[in-house]
Amino acid sequence: MTSPCRRMEVHGSWGCPMKTVFSFWRYFLDGMPYYLARYYWWAYLWRPAIWFFDHQPVINAILFGQYRRLLNRTMACLEGRPPGRVLQLTCVYGKLTPCLLRSLGNTPLHLIDVAPAQLRAALGKIPDPQRARLLPARMNAERLGLRDDAFATLIIFFLLHEMPAEARHRVLRESVRVLRPGGRLVLAEYGREPRTHWVYRFAPLRWLLLRYEPFLASFWRDDLPGMLQAAARLQGKTVEQAGEQTIFDGFYRVMVFSIPQAAGGPGEGRRQGGS
Repeated sequence: MTSPCRRMEVHGSWGCPMKTVFSFWRYFLDGMPYYLARYYWWAYLWRPAIWFFDHQPVINAILFGQYRRLLNRTMACLEGRPPGRVLQLTCVYGKLTPCLLRSLGNTPLHLIDVAPAQLRAALGKIPDPQRARLLPARMNAERLGLRDDAFATLIIFFLLHEMPAEARHRVLRESVRVLRPGGRLVLAEYGREPRTHWVYRFAPLRWLLLRYEPFLASFWRDDLPGMLQAAARLQGKTVEQAGEQTIFDGFYRVMVFSIPQAAGGPGEGRRQGGS
């Protein structure tokens, strides 16, 4: 009988110098992006973890006590949103999805995620009277099965830093593609590389953070406005940065981008300082 590690070697995913270390995560590969199963099975795909991490004290600890501020800033950025469909790009732990649904009134909330267990968990947080307005669908954010210009508002909450660089580019391209002219993108994430922040400067804490967030180091160096501009040009659109608010001395940020109504030519993003 071929060992689990040998099977991975045959399929070219990994060699097999250590026969037990890399054997468990493969059970989560079914229909999942490789990087999600390999690096985040323990956080997003394993049922006990889904239960554990979706508790407010745990979420707040992971975000260094900043969850409430991040949630409030994200919700504030949706005030005066353009009329039309709203898409939340992947499930998140915490109260974001219920808060979004309450704030939308009678407007449905479209929610996509590649993990069925995450979609079930999101539905479980919604009271029965509101559940019909949550429209979940299993999709990979890198390849959305959605038509062009389908949404007026799109929310991405702490997704991109958990992806390798090429996946981040694909997600941003898809985000711009499905946003209509006049649409708004609200993006909550880590800030730029925080070399002077105490979390970064305290080496053991930085090591721990990067140990469990293997793509964060490269994300810190990304130029998100520039990446969105490049993604927009591929779609024949332009993107303007409407605002950026920093949180926790710049360790986190909430950014707002818009696609102008008169889209079609190349343009330069507009950066605004945070508060």
